[in-house]
Amino acid sequence: MNMIKPSLLVAALSLLSPMLVNAQSLTPLQQKVQNVMGMEHRTDAELQRDADRDPIAALDFIGLEDDMTVIEFLPAGQAYYTKILGPVLRDNGQLYTVDNQGVLDSWGDWIDMELFGMIHPVAVGDSYGGATEAYERGEFDFGVASADLFLHFREYHNFSEAGNGRINAKVFDTLKSGGSYVVVDHTRRHMKEETETLGRREDPVDVILQVQAAGFVLDRASDMFFEESDDLSLEVGEIPNMTDRFFLVFKKP
Repeated sequence: MNMIKPSLLVAALSLLSPMLVNAQSLTPLQQKVQNVMGMEHRTDAELQRDADRDPIAALDFIGLEDDMTVIEFLPAGQAYYTKILGPVLRDNGQLYTVDNQGVLDSWGDWIDMELFGMIHPVAVGDSYGGATEAYERGEFDFGVASADLFLHFREYHNFSEAGNGRINAKVFDTLKSGGSYVVVDHTRRHMKEETETLGRREDPVDVILQVQAAGFVLDRASDMFFEESDDLSLEVGEIPNMTDRFFLVFKKP
């Protein structure tokens, strides 16, 4: 049985807006996400990230449905969204998590829980560098021929423009017509040259143009991850709270 930790649930709900805490204001999918956020498999560190990442609002903006086939690209060791998406999609959907084998092996016992029965780990390379090299130059796939939704959270900056071009083209080929491609990353000012300090930031205008070049249409953008305190002058690891991030949703025609 998957029990909810009362203390963790209270902590998580305390971070949400009054509107979202009121269950009557939530859609069925939002309620499902909220329920998962209080389950025992989530750590205190993940609960502390909820205020900044606001998964109820973010997944609602994305248009997630619980019967979708979803690809989560490079969820990394923390697997923050994996731990929410897995139980939400458990009964009706599918989740393909694409990362290197070392990351997938690091997840521990939670991945074996019944809650995550619809997760399909897809290994690329045997290290982070190996995964990057695979998507920059080698042959690759996402483990599924057709999907409804592709999530590219805070990883776009890790690839060259050519590498992202290959990824974007593969995402376009993999998504169904009407499918959504979501890109969230740390913001860099438009036309600001890349430096060591700005290496983990992306120019959102460049990202839009690159993804559109693969055939996608920009469907909507959100400022929910705008962070006024981040003046874009520091390396993202030096930011004491949340970095300023852009949030884009593209559609395949």
